Amino acid sequence: MSEAKIGIMGGSGLYRMECMTGAERVKVSTPFGDPSDSIILGDVEGVRVAFLPRHGEGHRIAPGELPARANIYALKSLGVERIISVGAVGSLKEGIAPMDVVVPDQFIDRTRGRNSSFFTDGMVAHVSMAEPFCPVLSRTAFEVGTGAGARVHGGGTYLVMEGPQLSTRAESELYRFWGADIIGMTASPEAKLAREAEICYAMLALVTDYDCWHMDHESVTTDMILGNLRKTVHTVQRIIRLLIPAIPHDRDCGCASALEHAIATDREAIPDEKKKELELLIGRYMRGK
Repeated sequence: MSEAKIGIMGGSGLYRMECMTGAERVKVSTPFGDPSDSIILGDVEGVRVAFLPRHGEGHRIAPGELPARANIYALKSLGVERIISVGAVGSLKEGIAPMDVVVPDQFIDRTRGRNSSFFTDGMVAHVSMAEPFCPVLSRTAFEVGTGAGARVHGGGTYLVMEGPQLSTRAESELYRFWGADIIGMTASPEAKLAREAEICYAMLALVTDYDCWHMDHESVTTDMILGNLRKTVHTVQRIIRLLIPAIPHDRDCGCASALEHAIATDREAIPDEKKKELELLIGRYMRGK
């Protein structure tokens, strides 16, 4: 099976890569079930890329039902070392307007009951999430996006809500009081699982609305979100096309060795079936133990 070192997670509005050539569809099975859809392998500016529509073609899967572990594991199994995630968000700040792009550097996780770790059932690992988005990949995304002529905000806190319902006004005001900049439904557990899989993860968050706190703007609706996404999808396609060849070949961030000092369970106590299940992630730390 062909491999790709760069993965694209397409969110609402981004269901295909227009700039991809030589595309082939592959089905990938994982110990955590099937990913959201088949993965599309192809070339973007001469670089091999794996594209996965997060919600499935036709937008069939709700945020809380996403098979996030299967999605990240499937990309890892194809050789992916960096993930560029695209997703729709609402703005919680006056200065972040609809149609802007945000490359966040922090998030607050308010989700409930999602599978947010590969390390369960007899094995424990505690990866650092102090910087939940890869700083190197995020910086490159910001620089390329700005150079592409988009209005891009570097840094910001992403409030991850459970959904699929949108916020109440009281919730929106609370999140603004906490200092959050944007609000969406998918950055977690993706960023956590990518870190456990030692994959760099950065996000291009597409601002579609002012959530519901801004009294001078109409209340957010699904039609508004999808309408604004249609207007910005060509911008994000252009950013991705320019970003992929600009990504450094070598990884000098901590993402690549996130598990090195994170495994808490004694190697001899880890169940054999768990070692087999997570061989792709932990194999290099188990050998010789």
